[in-house]
Amino acid sequence: MNARLRIVADENMVRVRDLFEPYGEVITAAGRSIDAALVADADVLLVRSVTNVDAALLAGSRVRFVGSATIGTDHVDLPWLAANGITFANSPGCNADAVGDYVIAALTACESDWRTKSVAIIGCGNVGSRLYRRLKSLRVDCRCYDPFLSPARQADLVTFGQALEADIVCLHTPLTQDGSHPTYHLFDASVLDCLNPGALLLNAGRGEVVDNTALLTRIHSGRLRAVLDVWEGEPAINPVLLNSVEIGTPHIAGYSLEGRVRGTLMVYDAFYQWLGRVSAEDDRPSMDTLLADQGPVKVLTVPPNAGFDEVVLAAYDPREDHRRLLAAVDQGEALETAFDRLRKEYPYRREFQYSQLPDGGETAPMAELVGLGILPPEVAPQEDHVPPLC
Repeated sequence: MNARLRIVADENMVRVRDLFEPYGEVITAAGRSIDAALVADADVLLVRSVTNVDAALLAGSRVRFVGSATIGTDHVDLPWLAANGITFANSPGCNADAVGDYVIAALTACESDWRTKSVAIIGCGNVGSRLYRRLKSLRVDCRCYDPFLSPARQADLVTFGQALEADIVCLHTPLTQDGSHPTYHLFDASVLDCLNPGALLLNAGRGEVVDNTALLTRIHSGRLRAVLDVWEGEPAINPVLLNSVEIGTPHIAGYSLEGRVRGTLMVYDAFYQWLGRVSAEDDRPSMDTLLADQGPVKVLTVPPNAGFDEVVLAAYDPREDHRRLLAAVDQGEALETAFDRLRKEYPYRREFQYSQLPDGGETAPMAELVGLGILPPEVAPQEDHVPPLC
């Protein structure tokens, strides 16, 4: 395939021009504005989770390759693509560490003693399994529920009912509406009522896994607390719910700089193979090259002997994202508009594994921080390898 391609891409895909412009014309647009007219003459479509990819978008178009720089695929009609000979690739695991950073930072921001409480992880795929390992490194009482896994693949598996007994419940499931274990409104009113009074529900998976109306009722009654990064009806989320949660953010848990670059690279690698070439690694920039303008690490601004909470929140504090969303609405911006604008303009956030303690003495909880991936002074980050194609 030697002809120049027409490539339509979500404008929020980091470094997409750097990687794809050698192969053709790259047209970027807001993900929610990508429509049939825009892609009619495109050969390649590159999206994130906000673009629904189905017959309504692609029927009659020239598109033969679709790449999604996301873990999930619920926005893509995979059977239709396959039936129409359109190659599809996504980016499983690209931002799993970023979501884990978000969870640990959010829990730290909500309650300083969270590590003494029990935590249940619902869904132990790329995100949930990595979060589990990090929580265990902190010696947290952690249990997992995933009906598709066996104890041989995942430790501390429990029943759904046993998972609901935890003090903190973290959701990391895909969104499915059929099959043996559908997740749409998995946490409906009846399940929410099974959680312990005062439990904290954290959803950084898919918004529709939780019945948001039922959740709001239980927050207002004082029965539950919640941290939400994903919502029903995005970007037109419930403003009352936003003002009722402990932390509410505009679907940015996985928006680390490294995770976003990794997602674009994984799609690029699949695109390269679609072109009939064997390996992309010799022809594309490395992660380090694509991150070079940001520096190898973010040196944290913390005093000597800073505690665990102070260091974690110096690396990333999700309350700042919550405040930005609330401030935009307070200043008169429509919530739906602010939600998407803050995603588009999201500042470069470094993952914990690219965050480094400053010179001048080790902090007290050094072993725990290193277990999260935070670098001691003068230790270089490990080379970041893009996950292989499945």
